[in-house]
Amino acid sequence: MKTLVIEDSRSTLKLLCTHIEKMRFTPIPAETGAVGIDLFLKERPDLVLLDIILPDLDGFEVARQIRQMESPGDWTPIIFLSSLNKDKDIEEGIAAGGDDYLLKPISEVVLAAKMRAMQRIIQMRQSLLVLTRKLDSANQELKRLTSLDGLTGIPNRRHFDEVLDREWRRAMRQGDELAILMCDIDFFKLYNDTFGHQAGDECLCKVAQALTSTMDRGGDLLARYGGEEFVAVLPGTSLSGASHVAAQMRKAVNDLALEHPGSPVGHVTASFGVASAVAMPETNPQDIVGAADRALYKAKNAGRNRVFQTSSLDPE
Repeated sequence: MKTLVIEDSRSTLKLLCTHIEKMRFTPIPAETGAVGIDLFLKERPDLVLLDIILPDLDGFEVARQIRQMESPGDWTPIIFLSSLNKDKDIEEGIAAGGDDYLLKPISEVVLAAKMRAMQRIIQMRQSLLVLTRKLDSANQELKRLTSLDGLTGIPNRRHFDEVLDREWRRAMRQGDELAILMCDIDFFKLYNDTFGHQAGDECLCKVAQALTSTMDRGGDLLARYGGEEFVAVLPGTSLSGASHVAAQMRKAVNDLALEHPGSPVGHVTASFGVASAVAMPETNPQDIVGAADRALYKAKNAGRNRVFQTSSLDPE
């Protein structure tokens, strides 16, 4: 354990360093507050023994500066060394950032006991920090997993709803357009009936990957909406821009060339509905989702494997 010792008396400093070495710790001596602060920055000690009365800065000011230099979450124990033992002196030391007091003349036995105690606290704190980081990491992973669809690995409906709400509010503040794209795999029930549900799951995963491959903007989001339906939110995107994305997605699904005897073209295809609008206070995000859904059904009723678009949020 590296121990920074800031003490202006050379005899006391030498004695303290000798005691510390007997404990198999490493002393870092400093005779002034300024030197002590420089050594704290350079060495990053595990413990600081700090005299209160120093030739330049007093120990209280040194302690305050050390605390200001520490990064958030960091903590280095500071034990004051002093012959001052009045309540107000102890109170001021603790307020300045100190953790304990050693009264001069320093007892080797008491010094050893306090340093061992601080070492235990440091070790316990380090263990707690490791556990806290592991817990934070586990919580982040849990949050990530709860936002993903268990089958396809892309964001799920819940995450889509959260992103849509956030992006809608942002679009409303900025007066921007926002587009929604709905996708439905054509004749998917027939696909399941023909090849079985395991093959159907594999088909969903491949389609999800194909759709994702066309998403090249960081702010766009593709999610599984439910069953064989997918949905994308495209912030700041016009109707023509969203329709272009949908056309790329339709081509990507066709290019998979997944055999589908129940499809008129012999392979898996998908239909798309696209809606875009400027976010307004009198509307809500579900209005544009509903508009995209209605456009999707028009695409399916018109023969499937195509893209329909609308700029109207009003139900027909």
